[in-house]
Amino acid sequence: MTDGSALAQKTQAIQQKLQQKDFASALELVDANLRQHPHETEFLYLGAVARRYLKQFEAAAHDLDRLLLAAPDMGRAHQEYGHLMRDQGRWNEALASYRQAIDCNRGLIASWSMLVDIYRARGETQALRYVEQQLEILQALPPVILRATQLLHEGLLGQAETLCRTILQQDPQNIEAMRLLAEIASRLGVLNDAEFLLESAIAFAPEHDDIRLDYLLVLRRRQNFTEALAQAEYLVRKNPDNLTYQVQTAIEKMQMGEHAAAVEIFDHILSLAPQDPSTLTSKGHALKTMGDQNGAVAAYEAACAAKPDHGDAYFSLSNLKTYQFDEAAIADMEKQLDRPGLTRMNRIYFHFALATALEGKGQADASFQHLISGNELKRQQSHYDAARMTEEMLAQVDACTASLFDERRGCPAPDPIFIVGLPRSGSTLIEQILASHSQIDGTLELPNILSLAQSLRGQNRMTGRSAYPQNLHTLPEAELMALGQAYIDETRIHRGDAPLFTDKMPNNFRHIGLIHLILPNAKIIDARRAPLDCCFSGFKQLFAQGQEFSYGLHEIGTYYRDYVNLMAHWDDVLPGKVLRVQHEDVVADLEGQVRRMLDYLDLPFEPACLNFHATDRAVRTASSEQVRQPINRSGMDRWRAHARHLSPLIEALGEDIVGPDDWAYIKKEAAA
Repeated sequence: MTDGSALAQKTQAIQQKLQQKDFASALELVDANLRQHPHETEFLYLGAVARRYLKQFEAAAHDLDRLLLAAPDMGRAHQEYGHLMRDQGRWNEALASYRQAIDCNRGLIASWSMLVDIYRARGETQALRYVEQQLEILQALPPVILRATQLLHEGLLGQAETLCRTILQQDPQNIEAMRLLAEIASRLGVLNDAEFLLESAIAFAPEHDDIRLDYLLVLRRRQNFTEALAQAEYLVRKNPDNLTYQVQTAIEKMQMGEHAAAVEIFDHILSLAPQDPSTLTSKGHALKTMGDQNGAVAAYEAACAAKPDHGDAYFSLSNLKTYQFDEAAIADMEKQLDRPGLTRMNRIYFHFALATALEGKGQADASFQHLISGNELKRQQSHYDAARMTEEMLAQVDACTASLFDERRGCPAPDPIFIVGLPRSGSTLIEQILASHSQIDGTLELPNILSLAQSLRGQNRMTGRSAYPQNLHTLPEAELMALGQAYIDETRIHRGDAPLFTDKMPNNFRHIGLIHLILPNAKIIDARRAPLDCCFSGFKQLFAQGQEFSYGLHEIGTYYRDYVNLMAHWDDVLPGKVLRVQHEDVVADLEGQVRRMLDYLDLPFEPACLNFHATDRAVRTASSEQVRQPINRSGMDRWRAHARHLSPLIEALGEDIVGPDDWAYIKKEAAA
């Protein structure tokens, strides 16, 4: 293992030579150290700096290319590329690099300063005004805050958190430390803490617009769309010419179901910035949700043309599931992956898009290699722990015994229909079928139950472990009633006038005990799909957020097995509570399964449920285009083309879940 203190000393020696402007000696030290540590990113970075000062531009670019392949989101590397392009008079490329640098690390003062100079020289007054404001804010920050910012954006979250907490101990009202700590909490998924910190920061500095923007983004992740929209509209009223705030308002309109209004805002923005790739992509998302596939394709393709490295647009095209890339588009995507300066997230987008494109061309092995690469990059960003998730599900089994449900009762409202299971299990199809009934509103994947479970976790003082779900035994009936009523009240904003509504958050299967305690009359449907189809489809999908278990074959197999075991437990302790609907049965006998579900829900049969594909409603999941088509078998057995790569998946699932025939098939293919 590399000795961190020794590396720090070597790095410091190089930095001293650079500060003394002894660039040749600095480069000698860099090259000597790279011979011992050829992949050390800091040496590659300092080498590029030294070579630039020595006007060894081609060699400097080579070092930066190596660096960005290893660390695609290193803001300082993109900034150095900007300096390299600037020194050669390549201003367009310099501008792109500086913008990429601040996207990766907003604390890079040198990049903001260069953007000020470039925009001033070009006479771009609106952009100049924004970057001048950002530069002024950064220059006013204490060095310790800038240091914490650097640590955060270079992925050193633990060090950044420690530094921020130290700052807040000395200055409890330091809003920038609060803001950084909130971003750390958000990255770790602790959204309650992030929201509290940003609310506190706003109370101390109500005129600080960037804090409000951070707050808005956290509210969106928590699906508190009403408050997020209020924050966005406040920012627009205060800054009517700020296009960023207008974009955020449009996105919140989408979240509230006002897609036509969102498209109108996007069109206004595009009239002022007609080639903005992010706005074009967002407009595509709105049109896709509305069912306007042709309009969505046109918007996504325009974004690709405007910015060929905008991976989100290419991925969005692939995520339509019905779009076919031509050979030229495939070549363009492969070319982008060869570019060292491509950021990690764009690299992930292109890998997933190419996986879909090449599968459509029948190139199964090449498609799978892109899946492996994209999932590996995504997993590197994740904090998912399969063993810990297994423990959490076993804790539900231990705590949620039959006796827990004997006496206490929560809110009697029968309104919710929870559709649970794994993503890519056919749950969107079930929701679309049920939402076609006149008595049922289809809503969203609502976060309320997951948020409630998170709030109940607390910590057992004796063991240091989560108090939930064991503390379900001690919640008084009045509190159960209040929690159930709060769920009904908080979700009303997503409903129409129908007496029943769906909540399609798949991960709610982990909290069926909690659901039954607070809403004993709620209905629960387990959307289940054949294990290999379900797991492989999840592995192929890049989710907008959450579902961290899906980025590894072993991880997704383990999660599916744990899910099956936990659902068996709910069947034991709550017999008859959950209706299991097998996707393959829906495909084979649509009317029979529709009648079965409606009988379970005590609803009369309506023919519209069979014509679900004609139902006009917003659908936001990856299956949005598929559920607008009649029932078909197109998604079944797609794993077979990749069977020889799937041994880690079946080993995690086990032969009892996979089935002996599919087990033997994969084993045979893997050995061939």
